[in-house]
Amino acid sequence: MTIPANLQAVQQAIASAAQAAGREPGSILLLAVSKTFGADAVIAAADAGQRAFGENYLQEAVDKIEAVLQLRPDLQLEWHFIGPLQSNKTRPVAEHFDWVHAVDREKIAQRLSDQRPAHLPPLNICLQVNVSGEASKSGVTPAELPALAHAVNSMPHLKLRGLMAIPEPAQTEAEQRVPFAQLRLLQQQLAAEGIPTDTLSMGMSADMGAAIAEGANIVRIGTAIFGKRTYAS
Repeated sequence: MTIPANLQAVQQAIASAAQAAGREPGSILLLAVSKTFGADAVIAAADAGQRAFGENYLQEAVDKIEAVLQLRPDLQLEWHFIGPLQSNKTRPVAEHFDWVHAVDREKIAQRLSDQRPAHLPPLNICLQVNVSGEASKSGVTPAELPALAHAVNSMPHLKLRGLMAIPEPAQTEAEQRVPFAQLRLLQQQLAAEGIPTDTLSMGMSADMGAAIAEGANIVRIGTAIFGKRTYAS
């Protein structure tokens, strides 16, 4: 199947999951994860109507953003950095991206704010929460979240939009929904503390239905759109 056909199938799956949850399909943003695929794949998806693209690998992403801009300056795309971010890599992210989904330290947030070019709008931020408590996974703990949220909310060149999580895999939809429900509850608790947000970035191909049922606003889908990835050895 082609990228446009794949994209249409994914959008239909999102619409079905939304309707099953009693939600409007238009309230859920499909983030096409284009890591390891070239500018041509992004352009093919963009020509089929896709506008938001997620990238994990910084140098590859910056090269791709610039290549797409050179090839198709007419495209108004939204770029989301969704990978882990080291403090020495924040400047290119602040300069090239519209969203960052995996902020879990105040130091990273402060650097992004300081390095955001003045002519650009505030950088949209999601805080990554380690809802499963996995030692190997990035993310702030639920207990540490309020302090980080208050800090980021006060930074002048950032806009705190919401929370992000990548829970450990679960077999049933009922099990998948548990950590997503926890993230939704954490969002509600932040609102009660005076920090309202509008975004829950959660759910991928295997658990998208559970995420949408628990209120996901952004779902991250890659191979179902672009095909199987090949990684450089």
